Formats: sequence, structure tokens, C-alpha cells
Amino acid sequence: MRKILKWTLRAGLALIIAALVVGFWKREEITRLLAVNSLFDADRIVSNFSNMESAFLHQVIPRGDGPISPLPQGSSLSMPPSYADWVTDRTVTSTLVLHDGVIVHEAYYHDTQPDDLRISWSVAKSYLSALFGILVEEGAITSLDTPVTDYAPMLAGGAYDGASIRNVLQMSSGVTFDEDYLDKNSDINRMGRVLALGGKMDEFAAGLTDRFTAPGEEWKYTSIDTHVVGMVIRGATGRSVPDLMGEKLIAPLGLEQSPLYLTDGVGVAFVLGGLNITTRDYARFGQMILQNGQWQGQQIVPADWIEASTRPSAPTASGNIGYGYQWWIPVGAGIGQFMGRGIYGQYIYIDQQAGVVIVTTGADRKFREPGVSEANIEMFRRIVAATKG
Repeated sequence: MRKILKWTLRAGLALIIAALVVGFWKREEITRLLAVNSLFDADRIVSNFSNMESAFLHQVIPRGDGPISPLPQGSSLSMPPSYADWVTDRTVTSTLVLHDGVIVHEAYYHDTQPDDLRISWSVAKSYLSALFGILVEEGAITSLDTPVTDYAPMLAGGAYDGASIRNVLQMSSGVTFDEDYLDKNSDINRMGRVLALGGKMDEFAAGLTDRFTAPGEEWKYTSIDTHVVGMVIRGATGRSVPDLMGEKLIAPLGLEQSPLYLTDGVGVAFVLGGLNITTRDYARFGQMILQNGQWQGQQIVPADWIEASTRPSAPTASGNIGYGYQWWIPVGAGIGQFMGRGIYGQYIYIDQQAGVVIVTTGADRKFREPGVSEANIEMFRRIVAATKG
């Protein structure tokens, strides 16, 4: 009996030691997984969105050695009467309005600060679109109708086999991908766990096998399409997206702070939503796009690419919100009205005719509720109207 008891105690002790060893060895992965599971908790979400680098693998994108580009301060804009309620209802964390390149409104809420690197979520897709346009102009990518497998051969045989570059830019790949953020077992949340545990995003994309329709037939918002755009960029250039983004987009903009990208376990950037940038620096990017790619006397992004990428070219249903190459076009938009949009209330809204750029960051846990997106767009239009006096 004593021998059995002694053996049991030793076995139990061995299991405890083994658990401690595994826990220590995997402590970073466990920490990141816990961070993912609590990322959107009501009492943490605002702080989390300003401190993503503390919980996730990441890579800093050097801002370059150039001077900070000016962002002049103008007369204060009288915001619409409903603005204050909107800020509260939507848990807005910052708002910045540029009119003719001048700051006319800038405000921070919920203890956020101007130097916070705020997570972009899917606004990052519009940055990747701008980079893609530069690479097309340079000849690294010769045709949008080229199959993605020409540049990303590991996708051959999977759901993306047969999809063109244009298809993934327009979110019309036809690949089955569940984007339900509230379902812990959805594809988007499984992908988040791959990121948190240091897995490989390329393998996740290559592992998708199902389609709901043929490529190019139907638009459906599919975030993993943007990762495939990143795979095409890497395959075409032999360089990482952060390196290219830093050289061709970030350094020329003269940002105040170096941005950072969240990455997977092998350093591949989370291009579909992992950029972290200050509110003012989001505004610099937006103003450059408004100016058809020009910034401080330099043509950064080709003007014809901006025109093409912000036009509603994707096969969306009639009467629905439009989509271009990783840019959204609101219902009822006039010429030059488009936006980058991310979950939980991240926006860069641009009205070229009015000369207005609106940047908002948020932690809106109700962003999926019916009418919220439409109400946000209506608020942006009221702010544009306010700039006209």
C-alpha cells in the first residue's frame, strides 16, 4: 500500500513538474491566447486597442529619417449637434477632421492620447491597396487578371486555385470563410488563434478548400482574401510587406511615429488588420489619398490606381454598399466619396470634392448592430456639411 501511495505521489509530482515546464516553455503562446480571448472585453477593449504590441508578435515599421510632415492647425470646427451623443453611443476613442489639409477638429476620449498607436483592424486593407498600386506602377505585378497561384504557388489545389488577383482585391474570390466575430469557432476567430499561438497565416490560407461560388461571380467580405493579396506581394517582390510599406509608403509620408504590424509566428505581417498607427498619422495617409497620391510634392501612390481602387467595381448586389480594391464606397456616395473601415469603429472617411478627411478610432462593441454603420456614415456626412459652414 505504501509503495502504491509513494508511486502515486511521485507520478502526481512528475505531472505537476511537467505541467510547469510546459507552461513556462509555452508561456508566451498562452499569454497571447489569453489576450485574444479577452481582447474585446468591455473593461479592457479601449486599453487593448492602444497596446496591441504588449500581447502579440509584431514588427516595427521605421518611419524613416525624414522630417515630420506638417499637419497645420486651423480654426475649430463647430461639430454637428448630434456629435456628442454619437461619440458616447459608439465608444469613439478619437476623432480628427482635416479640411483642405488643415486640422479643424481633434479630440481624444476614454483616456486615449495623441501618441497612442491605435489598431487599424481592416483599415489596414486600404493601406495594402495603396502599396499594391505602387507595385503595379513599378511593374512588379503586370496584370490584375493573373491567377494568384502564379505568385503564391502554395495555394494551388486549394480554394484559391483559379482566383485572380483582381478577385481577391475585390473580395470576390468565392472562398468560403465565416467572418462571424461573435462565434468563437468561426474562421475569423480560428485565424485569430493561429496568430496568437504563433502559427503560420500562409498555411491557414492554403488550408482553405471550400468555395460557395466561382471566383468573380459574387462579392462577399472575406478578410483572408487580403492575406492572399499580401502573399502575392511577397511572391512578386521577394520582400516582406513591412519592408515594402516602410520604404514606399510610410517613410515618404513623414509620420510622427513609427507604426507597427502584428505578425504571425514566422514574422509574416497580419496585413488584413494588424497595422497600429496614431490618429494624426492615419490622417496624413488619408490626406495623401484625397490628393490623388500626392504628398509634399511627391507622387507616392499613382493617381490612376487611387481612382480605380476607390471606384465600386466589385460585384456587389444592387443597392448595397460598394467595394473597390480594399476600399468601401457608401450607398449614395458621390464622386470621390469613399472610406477605409475596420471593426469596432475604425474609419478613414474621404470626400475629395469637399476636401475633407475624417479619422475615427473606436471600441464600439455594438458595431455589428443593425443601422450602426449607416449612422456612422450619416455622421461623417454631417461633419462634411459642417465644414461648408
